[in-house]
Amino acid sequence: MALGYDKTLYLMAFDHRGSFEHDLFGASEPVSAQVRDGIIKVKQIIFDAHVRAVAEGAPRHVCGVLVDEEFGTDVARRAKADRVPLAMPVEKSGEEEFQFQYGDDFGAHIEAFDPSFAKVLVRYNPDGDAELNRRQTERLAVLSRWLRDRDRKFLFELLVPATKDQLARFGGDQRAYDRELRPDLVVATIAALQDGGVEPDIWKIEGLDTTSACEQVVAQAQVGGRDDVKCIVLGRGADEAQVIEWVKIGARVDGFDGFAVGRTLWEEALKKYLAGQASHDEAVFEISSRYRDVIDAYRRAEPAFERGRE
Repeated sequence: MALGYDKTLYLMAFDHRGSFEHDLFGASEPVSAQVRDGIIKVKQIIFDAHVRAVAEGAPRHVCGVLVDEEFGTDVARRAKADRVPLAMPVEKSGEEEFQFQYGDDFGAHIEAFDPSFAKVLVRYNPDGDAELNRRQTERLAVLSRWLRDRDRKFLFELLVPATKDQLARFGGDQRAYDRELRPDLVVATIAALQDGGVEPDIWKIEGLDTTSACEQVVAQAQVGGRDDVKCIVLGRGADEAQVIEWVKIGARVDGFDGFAVGRTLWEEALKKYLAGQASHDEAVFEISSRYRDVIDAYRRAEPAFERGRE
């Protein structure tokens, strides 16, 4: 199977595990059976919202879900049955260093669910801990080879957290770091991972503030004959207005071809639901509406739409 992906991808992301336990349910490990059942239930609500969005006109063949095995097994099975593009994580949740959720058995879990994409979330700063970066790269290269040998697609969610020194350069201003330094670090990180044998089909990139930054990231993602490798915009839990701005910027750049948005879509609605302030149907409607808002913003920002082709 050739490296890369030839379709747009609009992912509704809810593979979060620790944040559901802690932030939504106020629980800590080990979670009770009641909390576990509650998390499973609200993940079903999110998928119901995905189903509603598609029923109301969102493009079925490109609207996918990113959900975990731990709390989302039923959702994953429903997605496969409905032929929904399905991504599933292989990393442990909430770890600063990439580790396989199921250790050496990671492959058996991928094959059991047969997702469209195996996904990792990785924190990597090229100016950070060199030994940490080396260990992560070695593990990720193992996964990359395993997937390539079996013609399976690889989705890589890249976070580039600032080091203390980097953030200090901007007086502690995270947004200044994001605008002025992070794009170059993303490019350097992709290059380092490629050199280490890590070959995703799709790079999931934190929102960038300029088209030139997006173009630089795409150029590195596609370097050396990787012409079909794509990038998608990561929502990063920002408010809806910021996420829409990021996806509009990405949509204008050839090589960016979609997004993966999570908490921005469902967190507020689920908090209302759990507090008894919204019904199941009201939560589904709110999540579905937010999802369609992001899809519409992306599609309207694409050059084809602006040229009057859509």
